[in-house]
Amino acid sequence: MQAQHIIATILSSLEKMYPQAECSLDNDGDPFHLLVRAILSAQCTDKRVNELTQTLFMKYPGMKDFSAADASILGEEIRSCGLFRAKSKSIIFSSQALLEKFDGSIPSSLEDLESLPGVGRKIANLMLGELYGVPAVVVDTHCARVAKRLGLTESDNPATVERDLMACIPKDKWITLGHRFVAHGRVLCTARNPGCISCELREVCFYAKQSSAGKPSELLN
Repeated sequence: MQAQHIIATILSSLEKMYPQAECSLDNDGDPFHLLVRAILSAQCTDKRVNELTQTLFMKYPGMKDFSAADASILGEEIRSCGLFRAKSKSIIFSSQALLEKFDGSIPSSLEDLESLPGVGRKIANLMLGELYGVPAVVVDTHCARVAKRLGLTESDNPATVERDLMACIPKDKWITLGHRFVAHGRVLCTARNPGCISCELREVCFYAKQSSAGKPSELLN
């Protein structure tokens, strides 16, 4: 099967399966709140982050409030999200950097976003796509797993997975692709016991056909 047809099938099937797929972190219209949620989401479920921030933002409504927070107190308040000591410092230091260097606005360049404490490429790409509509591929554990099972990458390294997806997926599909891969990874293509028998992608999926498909890369040859 030709590579272009495989990609087209994957994209159309995902759109049919998850037409309303979007970022699963709450977005209340405040760009800074989304950034805080993204930092908190590392090794934590988005559901838990959304629950926690409902009360967290009542105490710390904005950037200035977080910039003046006590790291040890904030850490205890976000303990349930894991990595709480590092995350509390990242949120406080990022708030201070945004106020001092970016006039209290979320920057719109990848380089500036990655300069913020606690903000790596995944979060930077998320912010670019969600806030500014800049095409970017957000690679989390779900996205990486689905991409590899489909034969779109052979790597487990997020940076390599991102490059591989950017090379084969049309640019105007990058933002929605990430959301749909996450949705698929949660609903059907789970880490354990994936529901291949119920999946519309099984005919073009290396993982579902691995007994006879050979190497992942052969799907795109």
